[in-house]
This record gives sequence, C-alpha cells and structure tokens, in this order.
Amino acid sequence: MKFQEMTAFEIKEVDREDVLVVLPVAAVEQHGPHMPTGTDNFLCTGVAEALEQVLPDNVLLAPTQWLGASAHHLRIGATLDAPLDVYVETLMGMARSVLNDGFRRILILNGHGGNIDPMRVALRRIQNEYVDRLLTAACYWDVASEVLQQTLEGNHKFVGHACEFETSMLMYLHPKLVKYDLLKDAGELITDNLDGVYISRDLRQRTAEGCTGRPDLASAEKGERLFTGIVEALTTSVKKLLAQPTGSEYIDHL
Repeated sequence: MKFQEMTAFEIKEVDREDVLVVLPVAAVEQHGPHMPTGTDNFLCTGVAEALEQVLPDNVLLAPTQWLGASAHHLRIGATLDAPLDVYVETLMGMARSVLNDGFRRILILNGHGGNIDPMRVALRRIQNEYVDRLLTAACYWDVASEVLQQTLEGNHKFVGHACEFETSMLMYLHPKLVKYDLLKDAGELITDNLDGVYISRDLRQRTAEGCTGRPDLASAEKGERLFTGIVEALTTSVKKLLAQPTGSEYIDHL
C-alpha cells in the first residue's frame, strides 16, 4: 500500500494493528564527481518500494522525505540541508501524524548517514507519548551487514559516501546516472574517531572530493546482489516487527 496513491477513505480502512507504516528518509547532497546529488533518495526509495511490493498488505509506505540533515556536506556545495532542530521536529511530526491516526507500528527507514542521530533523537522525544506503540528506525543497509561483507571487495566493507556500495547500488537501479569515466579510488578517509573519541569533521575535512572508499570497484552485478540481499533481510525484519507486541512492559516478555 502506498500512502500517497490512496484516498483518505481507503487509508481509514487500513488495519491499524497489523500494518507497519514505513517512513523513508534520505537526502539530496553532493556525492563526489561520479554520482548524482539524489543518490540517497534514489536508493532509499528503491529499497522501500521493493519492500512494499513484497509485503503489500502489511506495509503502508509513505513517500520518501528527501531533505535530510546534511550540514557536513555544505562546504563542498551542491547540497540541500535541513538544520538539525528543524529536521528532528520534522521527523517527530511525520511520526505523530500516523500515530495520532491510530497506527501502532512505524519504521523510519533511513538512507543517509547524517540522519541517524536525528531519527533516534526524534523517537526518543516522542517515546513517552506513545508507550503503547512500536517506534522503530533503521538504516536500510544495517539489516544486511553480512551481505555487505560478502559482496564488497575494498577495505571499506561498510556504507560510506559515493563509495563501492552506493555506486554499485545506483549502477543497478539507475545506471544512466553514474559517471563511469570518473570512477576512481577515493583515497584515504580521514578518521572522525581517535581512540574512541569522536572528532567532529565535515566531508571537506575528511575526503579529497566528497566521496569515500573504492567506487572504482563498483559494478551493477554487485549492486543487484546487495539490493536483493537487503530487501530479503529487510522483509524478514519487518515480519519480526509485525510480530512484536505493542504496549508491552518488561514483565510481559518473561
């Protein structure tokens, strides 16, 4: 079920208990010399729509919120950013909109690293208002870490930025948007962690051209393998979320 393709009367008839409302969130920002600014939006939307196709009766899919928390890209340019306080309030508003409409299970499905902290803060801020609901959030790639480890060849076997992972995924989903002649090793990624101490650095301080890892090792074949594995793992996770009780206390799990 796709929220924006349904009428208000159709949505009113949707089961509030046995349906998971999926709220995809992404970003539009610079992705180095070889990837479009809409990469996160394209990838997150692709995964979310595939999930809805697999579970059409149990997933109510909202349109992707393409504006993300991207201040750490601004100095490179070609980036649209929502200030953190505004973004957290936006996520809270999105969640409240469906929770106040009676839905009992939500998943913020994230496709951009800069959104991770804000989406967790947003859920924590509304938690006490909806203790009888299931409030969840995840980056779409986190459910399939084993697939990433098995598929990626470079040393960065994780999701970076315009990296081997994202480039492969876009080659599979939107091959015409990749600048193949500009693919190359992104060079060293300057750390934001020193002996467990977080160092706040933006992408201009951490990268040579706004991308990371080994995009030159990307391929559409890897992208297909990654995409398929992620959708399969996400489907399993959603089924588990649908089986989770709502409004339960600690003693109910004993």
